[in-house]
Amino acid sequence: MFELMIETTFSAAHQLRGYKGKCEHLHGHNWKVHVHVSAERLNEIDIALDFHELKRMANEVTAPLDHSFLNDVFPFTEKNPSSENIAKWIFDSLKKKINNDNVQVTAVTVWESDTASATYYED
Repeated sequence: MFELMIETTFSAAHQLRGYKGKCEHLHGHNWKVHVHVSAERLNEIDIALDFHELKRMANEVTAPLDHSFLNDVFPFTEKNPSSENIAKWIFDSLKKKINNDNVQVTAVTVWESDTASATYYED
């Protein structure tokens, strides 16, 4: 099994609904996103997936989030724009976008600061 990881970033503001504390107020982050994919085999040129292609797809998924107020971006109009929910949304969006039977999204980690992150993966 092979595992690849790319990193991308976006900047966005949010506020957590129902939260008691600083994060209930409007604030922003420079978010960092790690996308992990796995492949059982390599293709005819001995790679699992082109890193540039994976990063392009990750950037397409995160583009609507960049320089936005996340609470105004669906599905965060209905779900809290927490790091956990953002990681799951990116995971699900990439899972739909990757059109390769050999490559599977295995995990997405969203960092809202240098010391705090949330990861979503499926068993």
